Amino acid sequence: MAKPLNASKMVEILRAEGLTVHEVRSWRTHNRNSKGAWGPVNGVMIHHTVTKGTEASVNICYNGYSGLPGPLCHGVIDKKGEIHLVGNGRANHAGLGDSDVLRAVINESKLPHDNEADTDGNARFYGFECINLGDGKDPWPEAQKEAIEKVSAAICRHHGWSERSVIGHKEWQPGKTDPRGFTMDGMRGRIAQRLKGGGGGGDEPTPDPKPVPKPKHVPFPGSGFFHIGQKSPIITAMGHRLVAEGCGRYEDGPSPEWTEADRRSYAAWQQKLHFKGKDADGIPGKVSWDKLKVPDGGK
Repeated sequence: MAKPLNASKMVEILRAEGLTVHEVRSWRTHNRNSKGAWGPVNGVMIHHTVTKGTEASVNICYNGYSGLPGPLCHGVIDKKGEIHLVGNGRANHAGLGDSDVLRAVINESKLPHDNEADTDGNARFYGFECINLGDGKDPWPEAQKEAIEKVSAAICRHHGWSERSVIGHKEWQPGKTDPRGFTMDGMRGRIAQRLKGGGGGGDEPTPDPKPVPKPKHVPFPGSGFFHIGQKSPIITAMGHRLVAEGCGRYEDGPSPEWTEADRRSYAAWQQKLHFKGKDADGIPGKVSWDKLKVPDGGK
C-alpha cells in the first residue's frame, strides 16, 4: 500500500530505467479522480489494447470512447518498447475485480483464481496498455516485453514491492483474457531478475571490439544495476571516468547515487562511441562499460 507517484516522479523513474517516454498532451492533469478514489496503490496491472497502430492506440487510451471516458490507463507501451503516458491519477482500466486477488497482491503471495468482481481496481492499480490485437497471433516484440519488464520493475522498486505486485487484467477480473501472448508468471520472473540487478536484454553492438578489460577494472555489473535509488562507489568511479572522457553532464560532480545526470553523462559516452537510438539511452551495457575502463581502485 503506497501513495501514488506524481507525474514528474513517474517520468523520472521510467527514464532512469532506460525507457523512451513520451508525454501525451495534458496527461499530467488527465484523470478520473472526480469519479472515485485514486490510491493508496498496491500494484501494476498489464493489459493489451486489442488495437493496432501506435497513434490510434494512444488516442483511444487517452480519449476513451462512448460509455468509457479516458484515460483508459496510465501509459501505453508500443511495439518498439516506447512509453506514451496518457493519464495521471484514476484511470478506467481495471474495473471491478476479486478482493482475494487484491489481498494476495498486498501480501505479495500466490494469486488465487479470480472468481468475483467486488472490488474497485481503478483506485488501486497503475495500468499499462500494450499495443497488441490479443488474438494469439499478433507478435510481442522483445523490445515491447522488455519495456513491460522495465516499467514494472521501476514502479516496484520505487514502492519497495516485489514482482508479485504485478498482475495481468486476466488475473484480476473474471472473463478477461489480457494480456494474451505471454504468461504473467514468465513476466514476473523477468521482473524479479531485473529487481535483483539482472535483465536488460542483449549487449550493445560494437563497431570495434577490444580485448577483455584487465581485472583491475570494475567488471560490468549488469544494466539492471543502474536505477534510481542505487548507491555504490562504482557509480562515483564511473562518473569520474565519464568526466575524464569529456562526457560529464554533472552540475555538482559525480556521487555514489545513480541520478538522471549519470544517465545523461553515460548517454554522451555511448554517443562518443557512435552508438545510436536505444543503444545510446544512457543505461550502461557491457560493450560501452568495458571500453570506459572504470578503475577498481576508484571505489
